[in-house]
Amino acid sequence: MKTRRALLVLALISPLAACSTGGFGASNDGVFAPGVAGETTQDGLTIGHRLMAAGEYELALKSYTRAASQQGLNVDTMSAIGSANLRLGRLGQAERWLRRATDEAPEFPAAWNNLGVILLEQGKYAEASEIFRIAFATDNGKSDQIRENLRLALANLGDPNYDPSQQNQDFKLVRRGTGDFVILKTAP
Repeated sequence: MKTRRALLVLALISPLAACSTGGFGASNDGVFAPGVAGETTQDGLTIGHRLMAAGEYELALKSYTRAASQQGLNVDTMSAIGSANLRLGRLGQAERWLRRATDEAPEFPAAWNNLGVILLEQGKYAEASEIFRIAFATDNGKSDQIRENLRLALANLGDPNYDPSQQNQDFKLVRRGTGDFVILKTAP
C-alpha cells in the first residue's frame, strides 16, 4: 500500500520537476540547448576559402553554396562556386558559374581571370587569350598573374601543337586573395 501511494505521489510530482520559470531561454547555470545545426558566426565565403586552401574542395563548394543561400547569388558567390567546381575538375559547371559572374559584374577581373583559366585548361586558347585581355584591361594591367596568364594563352595560341609534356612544364592553379586564381609553373 505504501509503495502504491509513493508511486502515485511520484507520478503527480514528476511532471512538475521538469518545469522552470526560465522558459525557453538559456538557464543561469550555463547549460542550454545548442543553436541550429550548421549555424555559424563566420561568413560562408571565408570558410569556403579556408577549405579551398586546405584542399577540401567538396566542402568548400558546400560552404560557398550555403553563403549563396544566405547572401544571395552575387559575383563573389558565383565566382567562388565556379572556382570550387574548377578544382573538382567539373570544368563545364565551373565555366557556367564564371560566365554568370562575368555577366553580372563585367568589371570584376578575378572572375574573368578564372574563366580564362578554365578555357586554357580546355584547350580553347583563342577564347582564353581574349578573356585574359578583358581581365587585364579591367585590372588596368596591375596584376602580374593576369599578365602571365595572358602570355601563356598567347604562347599556346601561337603554337597549336604545343604539348606541355614535351616541354617538361607543369602548371598549378593557385588561389590568391578572394576568388582570384592564377596559373603557376611548378618546378619539374
